[in-house]
Amino acid sequence: MKFLSLDAYALKWIAVIGMIANHVAIAWHTILPLWLLLPLYAAGGLTYVIMAYFIVEGYRYTSNFKKYISRLLIFGLIAQAFHPMVLGSTAMIPGTIFLNILFNIALALVVLLLYDKIKIRFLFWLLFIVACVISFFMDLFFMGPLLPLLYYAIKKESKRRTLPGIIAGLVWGIFGLFTLMGMAAMMAKYPVEYVLENMGVGFGMEMVYAMPTFAIGCFLGAVLIRNYNGERGKPAKWLFYVAYPVHLAVIAAISLGLGLTTFSLFIG
Repeated sequence: MKFLSLDAYALKWIAVIGMIANHVAIAWHTILPLWLLLPLYAAGGLTYVIMAYFIVEGYRYTSNFKKYISRLLIFGLIAQAFHPMVLGSTAMIPGTIFLNILFNIALALVVLLLYDKIKIRFLFWLLFIVACVISFFMDLFFMGPLLPLLYYAIKKESKRRTLPGIIAGLVWGIFGLFTLMGMAAMMAKYPVEYVLENMGVGFGMEMVYAMPTFAIGCFLGAVLIRNYNGERGKPAKWLFYVAYPVHLAVIAAISLGLGLTTFSLFIG
């Protein structure tokens, strides 16, 4: 039984607020206390669970796929200018190009198109694996193409609303716990600084502790999508497109002013 009734406008704003909270935690993890980092990072788990649902809705109802994906790439290019100063340290392979989430959303849309066009399922899954490998150079890694595909492929509406968010929460929760367990084992033998450097993690211990809490936001995102009433609400077509590069620019400017990052456009 639904205890909320949320339209698309409200859900998209929740996603944007969660995104900003998460990026503030990532950018300012060295100066924020752990008690604040935890809820900020958890709020970030909401964002893609919600946005992935609406990515699929956009794919289903767009009248021009090329324009849809072109908008993502254009705003993604704009956002990439500020991305390294806010999120560049989250690259899985330090020193490589790490693209923002709008590029991963564009990749997800290509995956959805291939799912519809390629009838030979073995070939599709082979290409999906290739897309997942490519996504490791983008925000959210393989979850970028996976979540929208789940929202698209699951047919029963009640399961479609909830399962992707639950799966995302389980994935991030397991990933976070294994990270903590691995670091705990290494710290039993080596200093903390050595462990952080050699695990290839570019952020402090506060951020590492916060990683499993991201799963909480994913589970909550599933609850919110479950209570989506199917109504559009106020027009919000450009909300995420505009909010994404603007909030990165603001956080980057403040971070520069506080001396938390160095000036680095596009690739870091």
